[in-house]
Amino acid sequence: MAKLEKHHKSRDAFERLNWRNPLHWLATGFGSGLSPVASGTFGTLAAIPFYWLMMDLPLSIYVAITAVAAIAGIWICQSATDAIGQADHGSIVWDEFVGFWITMIAAPKGIAWLVVGFLIFRLFDIIKPWPIRWLDRYVKGGLGIMIDDVLAGVFGLVVMQLLRVISQ
Repeated sequence: MAKLEKHHKSRDAFERLNWRNPLHWLATGFGSGLSPVASGTFGTLAAIPFYWLMMDLPLSIYVAITAVAAIAGIWICQSATDAIGQADHGSIVWDEFVGFWITMIAAPKGIAWLVVGFLIFRLFDIIKPWPIRWLDRYVKGGLGIMIDDVLAGVFGLVVMQLLRVISQ
């Protein structure tokens, strides 16, 4: 029953969003967030090709793109939230894109590091240790959608850099 209900919610979001609005495409991770199950995981998976495009950029450019994506994400996510009429709807996954990109700042190259970064980010995004859970609960709107994943990304970044140092 829960699976059917999630599928209905995804369809409802699909019908309420304006697919001519580029903000709605971005908010749903180019449609990846419309998955009826594990939309955050599918959103993070959809962020990987964009990471591959950015990973060879100079660190300052990578960080600048990620920062702009995070700041713009407040507006992007708020636009989709307004259209759907529900706060932090599961189909909104732009925050997963940004959180994953933050986790992967200065990450070593290689598929193993990519998988580890993916798993670490998803872990922090799902378990939401303090203060991530508090922010998720009390900060609303586009900022609320973005802030918990940005912080999960920062936690992931710290773990990735510790793993990088330990592995050398």
